Amino acid sequence: MTDFVTSADGTRIAFDRLGEGPPVVLVSGMFCHRESTRALAERLAHRFTVVNYDRRGRGESGDTAPYDVAREIEDLGALIAAVGGRAAVYGHSSGAALALNATAAGLPVPRLVLHEPPYGGDGEEEKRSARELARNVLAAIAEDRRSDAIKVFMTASGMPPEMAEGPAADPGMLAVASTMAYDFAVMGNADTGGTIPEHLVRAVGVPTLMIAGGASPGFFRETAVRIARLLPDGRYTELEGQDHGAPAEAVEPVVAEFLAG
Repeated sequence: MTDFVTSADGTRIAFDRLGEGPPVVLVSGMFCHRESTRALAERLAHRFTVVNYDRRGRGESGDTAPYDVAREIEDLGALIAAVGGRAAVYGHSSGAALALNATAAGLPVPRLVLHEPPYGGDGEEEKRSARELARNVLAAIAEDRRSDAIKVFMTASGMPPEMAEGPAADPGMLAVASTMAYDFAVMGNADTGGTIPEHLVRAVGVPTLMIAGGASPGFFRETAVRIARLLPDGRYTELEGQDHGAPAEAVEPVVAEFLAG
């Protein structure tokens, strides 16, 4: 049964609560909602109380304009309060960047897991490309050209244009396409060019596990290693043979072992 919490700005956030044990909140990435993390939630529920939620603007959660990353941090704070006021957090992709922002902001997170946050390199060309992508996607969203926004993002991520037609027509992806703007804000693409926010990383004093897949594009591993070295208490692990969409059965043992520690 779906539960709800009310965030600081009055937005209702939908979540499922599974299992018993120390609490952990799962934060999904772009285009995703709690169905995307359900398999991982069910596996972790054997040892933990898992909060699996729809980020604002997705699934059964509400939304309130104007958007600000601080509002999503408040959403996480409300969820943590609902399970006792202290909870570990696992974030995947841009959800990992949100988890990083929230922990750096001082939410009561005793342990943090960041799974392939998609920060780019520090080179001027990389930053220019990230800013240009953000501008193009945000322009399409502002003009309610959701399909175009999806195609722009998918092709920039390396998908052939003819293959991008499928996701761009998918009703589920179209329903959450406007929240791409939220993920770009979390990642800092338009402002900083999507580079690693070193000031936030250094502000995270809790034990933090960086995860990357051995079959993922190299920049994911390079980013994860860099962040692990910047963290006051960071460590890195690689999922052999896995890519950005690693299945729950590959992710859960690593996450569970770290959280139990």
